[in-house]
Amino acid sequence: MRVVIAGGHGKIALLLAEQLAERGDSPVGLIRNPDHADDVRAAGAEPVEVDLEGTTPDRLAEHLAGADAVVFAAGAGPDSGAERKRTVDRDAALLLADAAIAAGVRRYLLVSSMGADGPPSETEDDSVWGTYLRAKSDAEKGVLARKGDLDATVLRPGRLTDEPATGRVSLQEDKVGHEEVTRADTALTLIALLDAPQTAGLVLELINGTVPLGTAVDALGGATGPSVHGDELAGDR
Repeated sequence: MRVVIAGGHGKIALLLAEQLAERGDSPVGLIRNPDHADDVRAAGAEPVEVDLEGTTPDRLAEHLAGADAVVFAAGAGPDSGAERKRTVDRDAALLLADAAIAAGVRRYLLVSSMGADGPPSETEDDSVWGTYLRAKSDAEKGVLARKGDLDATVLRPGRLTDEPATGRVSLQEDKVGHEEVTRADTALTLIALLDAPQTAGLVLELINGTVPLGTAVDALGGATGPSVHGDELAGDR
């Protein structure tokens, strides 16, 4: 499977690339900074330099040719201002959706944020955090609105940590709380969702829990293809 990851130098993206490469897939990491190329290669992915804030859907589609799926794992970062929350967390996610459609790539995974289901209005909260939640909400709605052309799944992870993967999660459409989830488990969940096309159209929340990942995904409609199941995920990745 050829998987193109937007935000290819992010922590989740690098873990995702490593895990995909380990199982024989062909990850591609979209990066803006050429200095990040070596890190992306070290994770097992092909680095592709492209500025998501300075390109068009048609130009981006050229980099998606031959892909089986795309993953939006980009973000403006914690030190960015409100404007870049809009241009990256919202606009770049929609740009990737339009580029995927132009390239004929149907499978799209969007890494979003808890709180995106009910962001405050600008009147209620005009802070950078409020803008971020509105940007994520708009990205979710825009990507899912393209359901005629995309098979999209939205994943909202909880508070992210750098602990090793546990392989055990709480993953569901209902609220799961705002507890922690490791970035490694988030990346493994993205892979499991890639193998479960029946989850297209769903908005899922994720935290660490007690259910093996494979079981949690099966409960959403079942995984197909070469998925990685919970007992294997609980190893020492």
